[in-house]
Amino acid sequence: MSVERLIERKEVVICAGSGGVGKTTTSAAIAAGMAQRGKKVAVLTIDPARRLADSLGLPELGNEERQVDPARLRAAGLGGPGQLWAMTLDAKRTFDDLVDAHAPDAQARDAVLSNPIYRELSNAVAGSQDYMAMEKLHELHQDGHYDLLVLDTPPTRNALDFLDAPARLSRFIDSRSLQFFRAGSRAGLGLLGKGSAALFYVMKRATGVDLLEDVAGFFNALGDMTDGFRERAKRVDALLGESRTTFLLVTSPRAASIAEASYFSRKLRDADLPFGGVVVNRMRDQVKARPGPKLEAELAGLLQEQLARKVVHNLEDHLRMADRDARNTALLRKELGRRPMIEVPELPGDVHDIAGLAAMNAYLFAGG
Repeated sequence: MSVERLIERKEVVICAGSGGVGKTTTSAAIAAGMAQRGKKVAVLTIDPARRLADSLGLPELGNEERQVDPARLRAAGLGGPGQLWAMTLDAKRTFDDLVDAHAPDAQARDAVLSNPIYRELSNAVAGSQDYMAMEKLHELHQDGHYDLLVLDTPPTRNALDFLDAPARLSRFIDSRSLQFFRAGSRAGLGLLGKGSAALFYVMKRATGVDLLEDVAGFFNALGDMTDGFRERAKRVDALLGESRTTFLLVTSPRAASIAEASYFSRKLRDADLPFGGVVVNRMRDQVKARPGPKLEAELAGLLQEQLARKVVHNLEDHLRMADRDARNTALLRKELGRRPMIEVPELPGDVHDIAGLAAMNAYLFAGG
């Protein structure tokens, strides 16, 4: 099964999986392969590390898309009629853009963006990158500049938060906590109790900052935008479940990663989300040669006896791990039922550049 068949007629591909399984490089390889086939593709990563930029030969990535040099793609055998663009999510800037989009006017926008509480929230809570990633994905999808968007999500357990992010934003907007802080600073102070009131008073005397005023001011300014946030969250949630979207699970044959993939596949099915299939990276080849006295004797005729023995022991280790990989993936196949699985073998060296992506695509797109 080719990944091209799994994602044909799709506009959004969400790659999910646990950490350390090659999810970022798989996302980049899929994006590069579809660009080679004539699509205008953007790949978006949440990973702050430089893996995506390095693998695409870009000096850096930020919150704006950058095109991958077509000459680099051609040199690696990935040249084609399409375009490949890439970006790394800047959660704070995405949060700022969201406020800007939903503020009723410039005064309301500036009231939020300049508020000390917002500045801290946008660096910390917006570091809740899951919802910001969906916001950016939705924004790019609405713009309609790309034929395909490929999202590299956080590691699996965080990606479950990412699936629930639009609903959590809606619950927060409708919560009693938000209404309480919008009730006004002095009234709110009276409701907090004497101990809390004294604490806020001491903090104001010590720092010169009226924390409760700032909190109330932030939530009151935000209040005029809640309808827009709520509606946007519904549209983001809808994008996850559309037929134009598909989820691909990326895993390795290690037992822990297989368990994560099984868990996440069940969550996708329970949520009735579009689940395309699984990519298993770094599968060890079950070679036909089997260790034994005959093989060791033949090797000894070619190599020194001590080296021949080491080669045989290395082959034994490789075969044990290959058998373990096969057992683990068999368990996942049973869990998946008829959903497709694509296996990518363990490639020589680390996949860290466009040539490595091309090597992966020999298996992702051509079945090996």
